[in-house]
Amino acid sequence: MSTRLELLSADACVGDQMYRLVRELYPICRSITGQGVRDTLGTISQEVPIHLSEVPTGTPVFDWAVPREWNVRDAYIKNSCGEKIVDFNKCNLHVLNYSVPVKKEVSLHELKEHLFTLPEHPDWIPYRTSYYQENWGFCITHRQFLELQEEQYEVLIDSTLNEGHLTLGELLIPGESPEEVLLSAHVCHPSLCNDNLSGIALNTFLAKYLSRFRLKYSYRFLFAPGTIGAITWLALNEQRAANIKHGLVMACVGDDGNLSYKKTRSGDAAIDRAAQHILKHSGRPYNLMEFSPDGYDERQFSSPGFKLPVGSLSRTPHGRFAEYHTSADNLDFVRPTNLADSLSKAISIVYVLEHNGKYINQNPKCEPQLGKRGLYRALGGRTETSVSEIAMFWILNLSDGEHDLLDVAERAGLPFCLIKDVSDVLRQHELLKETP
Repeated sequence: MSTRLELLSADACVGDQMYRLVRELYPICRSITGQGVRDTLGTISQEVPIHLSEVPTGTPVFDWAVPREWNVRDAYIKNSCGEKIVDFNKCNLHVLNYSVPVKKEVSLHELKEHLFTLPEHPDWIPYRTSYYQENWGFCITHRQFLELQEEQYEVLIDSTLNEGHLTLGELLIPGESPEEVLLSAHVCHPSLCNDNLSGIALNTFLAKYLSRFRLKYSYRFLFAPGTIGAITWLALNEQRAANIKHGLVMACVGDDGNLSYKKTRSGDAAIDRAAQHILKHSGRPYNLMEFSPDGYDERQFSSPGFKLPVGSLSRTPHGRFAEYHTSADNLDFVRPTNLADSLSKAISIVYVLEHNGKYINQNPKCEPQLGKRGLYRALGGRTETSVSEIAMFWILNLSDGEHDLLDVAERAGLPFCLIKDVSDVLRQHELLKETP
C-alpha cells in the first residue's frame, strides 16, 4: 500500500477469476434473507475480509421492518405416477421465492393458479418472488405447462418463514480522508448470473484491487439484499452516510452489451463526470441514462432524505435484455472478457476520483520557458509528444484554482490519465501546486 492507485487493463486472467467466483456462487438459492445469503457472503469473505451484520426480524427501518427469514430445503411437483416433473434441486428458480410451506395434493386447476411461465420464451424458467404477500408457487417452462395432464399432483415446498435475521456484508478500506466512496452490489437473487452475480464479482475484485494501494478516499463495499438491504443499512448508518461523497451500484456487468451508466439524482456529481469521461474515451460505444427513481439501490441512496451522489454501472441495464429474471441468465450469458472489461472501467472511474484535483499555475504570466526546465525532454519520452505538449498548455492555462484536472481533460478533449501524467511532470518542475 505504498503507491497511488494505478490503472488495470481488461486482463483475461482476472476475467477468468471473476467468472470462477460467479460459477461457484451460481448454485446457491439466495433471497432477501436466509442461509443462501450467508453462504454467498461466506464465499465472498474468502476473497476479501467482509464483515457480516445480522439484523433481527421486526427491526424498524424507516417505513419498513426487517422481514421474517426464509429458507427452503426442498420443493417438487409429482404427477400421479409419483414422478418428479418439477424439482427445486435441479433449478432453484422453480420455487416462487419466499413461498410459504405447502404439502398437499391438488387438481390441475388448483395447480395452475400457482404456476408462473413465460409463453414468449417457452423453454425458459421465470424468476418470481412473493416477499411481502404470503403465497406459494412454482416457476416452470411454458412447454412443461402445456404438457400437464388432467390428474392429481403432489406439491411440496419444504420452506420456513421464521423469526431470524437479514444479513449484510461490508468492507471498509480506509483512505487518507474520512470521505467515502460507496460501492454496492445486491446479493438477493438466486441462480441469475448477470443479475447479479456479475455485480458481486465486480465489487469483490474491485475491493481486492483497491486494497493494494494507498488511497485518498475511504472505500465502503456493501453486499446487501436489494431494496430492503439498502434501506436497512441506511437506517442503521444514517449519520455515517453523510461521509459518502461518491457512489456506484454494480449490476448486470457481465453480458455482451455496451457499458451503461445511470446518472445520480443531481446529474452533475463528480461520479457522473468521472464515469462519462471514462466511457467517452473508452473507444467503444456506450450508453448514458438520466436518473430515474427506479432500478436498483441507487434509488434508496438517492432518496430525498439522503440525496447521496450514487450512480449505477451496468452493461445492458436491467429489464432491457430478454434473459432478465429468467433461467437464460445463466453461466453462458456472462463472459470473462466482459467481467474484466467492466472491472477495468470501474477502476478507471475510481482512478479519476482519486487523482482529480485543482491546481495553481506557479508561473501564470504568459507561458513558462520550457527548454531551460528540460520539459521538452521530460515529455519527449512519450510516444505522442505533441499531444503531451497540448495537454501541458491546457493544464497551465486552466490551473487557476477554479478548474480541476477533469475540467482540463474535458476542455482539451484528452484522456484524464494523460492530463494527470503531464500534471505530475509539471509539479515535479514546480510549475504547478495543488490547492488544499
